[in-house]
Amino acid sequence: MPPRQYITLVDTLARFQLKAEARRFALGYVWWFLEPMLYVGVFYLVFDQLLGTRQQDFVVFLAVGKLTFIWFSKSVNQASHSLVNSNGLIAQVNLPKHLFPLSVLQEGVYRQSAVFIFLLVFLLFAGYSPQLSWLWLLPLIVLQYLLITGCAMLGALLVCWRRDFQMLIQLGTVFLLFMSGVFWDVQAIQNTDLVAWLSILNPLLVLLSAYREVLMMGQAPDTLALIWVLLESVLLITAALWLYRKLNYWLAQRALTQ
Repeated sequence: MPPRQYITLVDTLARFQLKAEARRFALGYVWWFLEPMLYVGVFYLVFDQLLGTRQQDFVVFLAVGKLTFIWFSKSVNQASHSLVNSNGLIAQVNLPKHLFPLSVLQEGVYRQSAVFIFLLVFLLFAGYSPQLSWLWLLPLIVLQYLLITGCAMLGALLVCWRRDFQMLIQLGTVFLLFMSGVFWDVQAIQNTDLVAWLSILNPLLVLLSAYREVLMMGQAPDTLALIWVLLESVLLITAALWLYRKLNYWLAQRALTQ
């Protein structure tokens, strides 16, 4: 299949799913903007009004961390059962099997575009002015998408092998929520060795910190750390593509038995 046709097919599947999902809710696409707005509202109510946090701009700190982390958590969780949910189509049509998780990820790209628009508007209302450092957003978004792709494709294979992995992946994203610096600042950790190991083992920690450096501090992120995240992402995607090629017929047989 030519690359252009392949990309068109992935995008078409994603658009169909988005339209079908929008029809299930009265507000439809409005939820793309309403959901992040509600998140920020909850942060303000809990951390600013109820807990009275003294950290400056803590609500903005949380918003940047959570609204970027949710792209990873939602996409990986939803794409992890894409093969299982598409077993009927997989059994009937000989298509590249990694097309199904990628179409789910494309849905996430459309939703997250609305989240990023909301986040930028929220930052403007919070008193943050656009700076040249905001141009780093594009490479950060591309890098996060690569990381999500690698994790989601491998997750889909695991869930296709054993449904139990779906529960483990959900628990894993909850674990990452607390280990990726969504609620705390990695720069506050004085143990540099611990920070180095956390950054190597959890690339999301590097990405969330980079988003805050770019959007809140107006400075360029740590490029060496981002290069390491890129290498990890490429390694995950390469391993996933190799497995999909090797397991192509097994995935078709698996679809027939589920």
